[in-house]
Amino acid sequence: MSIQTIERLESAVRGYVRTFPCVFTHAKGARMTSEDGREFIDFFAGAGVMNYGHNHPALKTALLEYLAEDHIIHSLDMATAAKVRFLERFEEVILKPRGMDYRVQFPGPTGTNAVEAALKLARKVTGRERILSFTNAFHGMTLGALAVTGNSFKRAGAGVPLSHVTMMPFDSYLDEGEEQSLKLLEAMLGDEGSGIDKPAAAIIETVQAEGGVNVARMEWLRELAALLKRHDVLLIVDDIQVGCGRTGPFFSFEAAGIQPDIICLSKSLSGFGLPLAVTLMRPELDVWSPGEHNGTFRGHNPAFVTATAALGFWTDDQLEREVGRKAAVIEQRLGALVDRLPVEATHRGRGLIQGIEFTDRALAAAASQAAFERGLIIETAGIDDQVLKLLPPLMIPDADLAAGLDIVDAAVMSVARRAAPGRKVA
Repeated sequence: MSIQTIERLESAVRGYVRTFPCVFTHAKGARMTSEDGREFIDFFAGAGVMNYGHNHPALKTALLEYLAEDHIIHSLDMATAAKVRFLERFEEVILKPRGMDYRVQFPGPTGTNAVEAALKLARKVTGRERILSFTNAFHGMTLGALAVTGNSFKRAGAGVPLSHVTMMPFDSYLDEGEEQSLKLLEAMLGDEGSGIDKPAAAIIETVQAEGGVNVARMEWLRELAALLKRHDVLLIVDDIQVGCGRTGPFFSFEAAGIQPDIICLSKSLSGFGLPLAVTLMRPELDVWSPGEHNGTFRGHNPAFVTATAALGFWTDDQLEREVGRKAAVIEQRLGALVDRLPVEATHRGRGLIQGIEFTDRALAAAASQAAFERGLIIETAGIDDQVLKLLPPLMIPDADLAAGLDIVDAAVMSVARRAAPGRKVA
């Protein structure tokens, strides 16, 4: 096997293989191994897909047993035992304990499918076309999801106008003050002269992962939800990357005490890296006609099996508490690192999605490369890739977490020293 095969045959659109130029063959827990036997600590977790780590034994056993017994693999949206078990378990472990009443739609296997279904449903329910989104948002690469995405590079790839969307400032986006974004939104929704048609819904990430690890405050989310309700606008929370425990609780918005009208989940939902997405909606919003929104792979039974097994991690608060404990370790280490740097940088994040933003926007990519050379996989985020983003598995062993943070420290310090030669390092 050779990386040259990738370079010769795979499209130029490939991305991560350029950042991490080697052929991977094995993975277990929080470590990945390349074909030459080199081992890497994983602070990337498949962009948030591998929350429970690679090849978790409980999930692998459930999948292998299912496959060995010749159970259903593909079924579109026909009823299968695997689907029934997942739905029952999801209701029992996730919905009922949180007092949540939602219908579950399987729109297709990826996050952008969940977003497309949410936008389409909101427009169908309200009869309105416009959607509110927020600066630096990222919701997917299909046309509807791309229209509510803020990144101009990704938007330009559409090749057609992306319309029927109004962008508003995310929390703390405006220099004038943290409260100005919602004041502006309230004023524009309430003013017949604002030029904004009444929207069907607003879609938001509680932590903008790809947008630069921008964290919305819980009080801001509460005020946003109340504001939208006053104006009869639906609230869609895109919890695709920061749900499934990434911030601690299963849903990232739980601490805000809100219940969105529509919720999008994917990435770590299957728990095993198998494609699975859902769009959750309040029952009264479930106005679809049979087959009105469909797709070939909206009933991926192996993913139901591993997702059901993964729900076993949420029968108590042990995992949530572990995420909180590890998050505090990362916060302390990154905060101390930023304080020592000879360049301007800030720490940001929540739970097990944290990062360092550099004023010199080239440094995050340089630090990612330096970390890779030292045996750590870690990506960048933000409109200019100016944020070094930590996204380790939730179940990463303490020793791997500590070793990975040591590499982050060494990699960041090395590029910072090169960027600011002669400046004293604390």
